[in-house]
Amino acid sequence: MYSNDDRLIIFDADGTLIDAFAAIDQTFSAHGMDIGKLENFQKRRKLLKYLGGIKEFPVNLRKQFGKQNRKALRATLTDVYREEARLYPGLAELLQDLIATPEVRVGLVTRNVTIEPELTIGKLLARHDIDINALDYLAYVPLSQTKTSAFREARTRFDINPARGYACGDEHKDYLATIQTGMHPFIVSYGFEDHQRLTTRFAVPEEVISRTPDEVCARIRHGLGIPVRD
Repeated sequence: MYSNDDRLIIFDADGTLIDAFAAIDQTFSAHGMDIGKLENFQKRRKLLKYLGGIKEFPVNLRKQFGKQNRKALRATLTDVYREEARLYPGLAELLQDLIATPEVRVGLVTRNVTIEPELTIGKLLARHDIDINALDYLAYVPLSQTKTSAFREARTRFDINPARGYACGDEHKDYLATIQTGMHPFIVSYGFEDHQRLTTRFAVPEEVISRTPDEVCARIRHGLGIPVRD
């Protein structure tokens, strides 16, 4: 039925691998804005995520209004990502080990909104000793689209049995995209959506959620048989 016994794991970038909140917070601060606290950010609806809460909303809205202001924000965010943004602890080593495992295909799917996102992600990964060209699959998904088609394309391209496919993300839509393509989800609650929102509002099973980077690293290593480094 399948031409190989390979496994596939696809990672969402922002909020799963990359500490995107810290990068956004730093960018906002550089423009006299305030994104608020992480726990509040995680609970906001998509439309309001980057406008802050009641306290931050008026200033943020005023400073984001206008094409030039948004252009300046994007340029700063790009610089922060390329020069300072970090992967969450343990994720660089996990990626390196997965890439080095011959029978594991490693993919990355992102909605990164920086200037020339492939260059941005490449520079960020390079600072963690990861060559973006060593990834087996890389896709940029528009904000208006789900990741389902990208997940399915990666699985189909490498002729992966869905039972040997995995995807790791930080939002309920990542969970839905994963199960819609027949793969197993690894979901984290330290990124763009918190544990309560994932489980209570969107009924994501507790069993597939990791609360910390250490937990998701341990879960993926165990699930794919990737040894822990000495």
